[in-house]
Amino acid sequence: MADVHSKEARSYNMSRIRSKDTKPEMLVRRFLHKNGFRYRLHVKDLPGKPDIVLPKYKTVIFIHGCFWHGHEGCKYYVVPKTRTDWWLHKIGTNIANDINAETALKNAGWKVIKIWECLLKKKEIEYTLNNLKSLIPE
Repeated sequence: MADVHSKEARSYNMSRIRSKDTKPEMLVRRFLHKNGFRYRLHVKDLPGKPDIVLPKYKTVIFIHGCFWHGHEGCKYYVVPKTRTDWWLHKIGTNIANDINAETALKNAGWKVIKIWECLLKKKEIEYTLNNLKSLIPE
């Protein structure tokens, strides 16, 4: 099956996808800041370069896009019909990297919190963010 976009249009669309400062990430950051939590962003020294690091609580937060990290059973994780093998390999690699980073962080004594993009949509966001507060150790 051929792509519905030209190679140039597809390339442009893909170049617009951000890995930092995404809308879900900004929602979580604003919530944490408003609730008195101070954090660091994308710490390169830690495995997986976590989106948010709360050093005081020895806690890291990963905010995963449902598509990019293969959120099973989620309506936002749909395998593309074109270049399916390539995408499955790409997403599979992301999942393996996530598991390795999480394991390394836990072994180093860090608490790891994962928040899926779909849990930051209108129907779920209030519950998700309030639950987040309870997951951060005091």
